[in-house]
Amino acid sequence: MTQSKATGSIIAAQSADSWTAQAKEGTFTVSHFLFSDGDTLPVLNLHYRTLGSPHRGPDGHIDNAVLLLHGTGGSSKSFLIPTFADVLFGPGQPLDIQHYYLIFPDAIGHDESSKPSDGLHMHFPRYDYDDMVRAQHLLVQDGLHIDHLRLIFGASMGGMHAFLWGVTYPGYADALAPFACLTVPIAGRNQMWRTMAMEDIRNDPAWLGGEYKSGPVAGLRATSDIFLIATSSALDLQKQYPTRQQTETYTDRYLDQSVRLIDANDCLYYLDASRSYGPSAQLGRITVPVLWVNSADDFINSPELGIAQQEASRMSNARFILLPITSETHGHLTFNYAAVWQQYLTELLKRKGTPDVESSRDSSSRELASTVLH
Repeated sequence: MTQSKATGSIIAAQSADSWTAQAKEGTFTVSHFLFSDGDTLPVLNLHYRTLGSPHRGPDGHIDNAVLLLHGTGGSSKSFLIPTFADVLFGPGQPLDIQHYYLIFPDAIGHDESSKPSDGLHMHFPRYDYDDMVRAQHLLVQDGLHIDHLRLIFGASMGGMHAFLWGVTYPGYADALAPFACLTVPIAGRNQMWRTMAMEDIRNDPAWLGGEYKSGPVAGLRATSDIFLIATSSALDLQKQYPTRQQTETYTDRYLDQSVRLIDANDCLYYLDASRSYGPSAQLGRITVPVLWVNSADDFINSPELGIAQQEASRMSNARFILLPITSETHGHLTFNYAAVWQQYLTELLKRKGTPDVESSRDSSSRELASTVLH
């Protein structure tokens, strides 16, 4: 899944928000957006941020646009954090904004795009991932007038969205880079913790069926408990908080901030939005280069399931990389730390669509391990 708004905000708060200050903002409005279940929203607002400038090729079309898709509970600011942006967006870096036009949408149900907490509460259309991707496509094509993307990068929920882009709009992007995700329907432990998190909110008497006057604190605190465990790394937390007192101090601070930042209805909707996800059977439609990266310490996308290795073989031009657990990985949120994996993104952007047939793993070193399937 997932980067919770609370988790993303805590990371972002660790240093100055200089990239956000540089970004330009906009909102694209869609009239009478039709959702997959047949419901319609008269006005759907899709907020976004951009860095860099569009470049037009000889044919007059924009040729340097990159779409970056955030995780569950995140926002268009999720990637504008130093451990990501400072490593990727500067001069000579893989997504140098002097050369690329970077687009960061707020997905439906998130931040400044239309969402339940705007007023409809539990009467907001019950969107799913397909709706979110169709809205992103409308933003890119009709709102920003971009008919082709250089790259779609997505992490967690955004990674799943990248796969949906690949099967729904084949060839729209030159390459895909889904991180921290799988391609099969969400089930097993992954679905269990989502279900428990949603039930924690619904079972709080203060929720009042979504018509609460103040947040259901007990439910949100329990939900945040689960988010913290699901998105973290045991090695990383042990290193950062080696004593009981340090651990309890951090946990209290994290949970207090989470309760303030998360809206209960919004959370219910974005956790439920994955219910119909499952592009596995259509992966053969994806023929462009794919860089798929997961981390071995990811609780949500457990490597022992062996799913990604098998699923990558359904695509003719996919490279799956499993990052081994090191002192530099951060569990599910390793995608936020671009220094760990930026070399693979650089290699992807140099590829011209030729299938990659390499396979390597060096278990004796601390270098990143790579499994390549084609």
